[in-house]
Amino acid sequence: MTGSLSEFASTFAESSAYRDTHRGYQLMISGEIFRGRYRDSFSAPKAIEPNRALEYRIRLPQVNHTFKAGHRLMVQVQSSWFPLYDRNPQTFVPSIMDAQPAQYRPATHSIHRSAAHASRIELNVAQ
Repeated sequence: MTGSLSEFASTFAESSAYRDTHRGYQLMISGEIFRGRYRDSFSAPKAIEPNRALEYRIRLPQVNHTFKAGHRLMVQVQSSWFPLYDRNPQTFVPSIMDAQPAQYRPATHSIHRSAAHASRIELNVAQ
């Protein structure tokens, strides 16, 4: 999974008892901010090499959730959670708090699904 934010949500299925009042309802159950510059070390940030698939392991440190039959999971990856959190300049700067307007660039992020770069969600299942 690539990106600096992962949202993990549950959606009520249309066949559930909540069909009429909760159709399409989404509930965020985990929201993590993870800066790609810290993917290897929090003490030694480094730039992200463009156009290269890198693995990001993002732990979902939440407690137990129940997903009933028909519920669907959704993952969102974003490069910024502005205005809830600071803006991401999309360039490697010593401190994003000091980023100048010229250092902000548009960026395209890709989630890879090939055999060599298989993105996935790993969930523990309790019986």
